[in-house]
Amino acid sequence: MLWDNQRYEQHCYWMQYALKLAEEAGNAGEIPVGAVLVDQEGNLLGEGNNRKERDRDPTAHAEMIAICAAAQQVADWHLNHLTLYVTLEPCPMCSGAILQGRIGTLIYGADDPKTGAIRSVINLPDSPASNHRLTVMGGILNRACRQQLQHWFQQKRNQTSD
Repeated sequence: MLWDNQRYEQHCYWMQYALKLAEEAGNAGEIPVGAVLVDQEGNLLGEGNNRKERDRDPTAHAEMIAICAAAQQVADWHLNHLTLYVTLEPCPMCSGAILQGRIGTLIYGADDPKTGAIRSVINLPDSPASNHRLTVMGGILNRACRQQLQHWFQQKRNQTSD
């Protein structure tokens, strides 16, 4: 699928927004992942960043928070007209929620070679378990997303070794 410059700039804009949300999570001691859901007109309908530690909730991933907020905003669980931007490839739980919500398009930054459930480790959208066809584009602002995560984990390792 080819993307024109305007479309690419829009993807970069929303990924930068998600990176800011991820930074907030990292500053709060969370793994820095941010997510936003927007409609076809470019309206922000949901946003989130990781909150597992703060909320003491294993489901408080950035994508889950953004999905719940968007579903409340549109008063429907069918989110097929929305685009989800997330800084890291979603895990199996979040991938399941993306498919269950029938989200139309997923744009993510960095691959997750440990728990990525879109393309890296497993491919839930294309599996027989999926009853929804998800449009996926990975690698938008990949370097910035990857570096943010690597820097955060390096800081954590340095704090642990002190």
